[in-house]
Amino acid sequence: MDDIYTLRQYGRQTAVVFQTSSLMNQTDVERLKADLLRLVDAENRTRLVLNFTEVQFLSSQVIGMLLSLNKRLTAAKSTDAGAELVLCGLRPQLLELLKVTRLDRVLKIKPTRKEAVVE
Repeated sequence: MDDIYTLRQYGRQTAVVFQTSSLMNQTDVERLKADLLRLVDAENRTRLVLNFTEVQFLSSQVIGMLLSLNKRLTAAKSTDAGAELVLCGLRPQLLELLKVTRLDRVLKIKPTRKEAVVE
């Protein structure tokens, strides 16, 4: 998985920086989802920033993963008021996809990592 993303810590926020232009491979996306849910559930990392700067294409499976992750983090607010999922670095076509599906109303989106990370 190291070739798909790297992790960076900014205070209490964990940034997942995607290192690939395509999140279309079903096996990779399933492993990615398992890894991200493990970060939240097992490692109690409830403040996630997903940096999509390098990503040009993503599958509908990734949209489902984002919704699952957002739901999990929303539930975590009962024990961590700062729990949240923030997306950043979305290219115009990916941002448009989120707008068309109205997910821009559900998911927190910031233009850059600098704006997404509260230091």
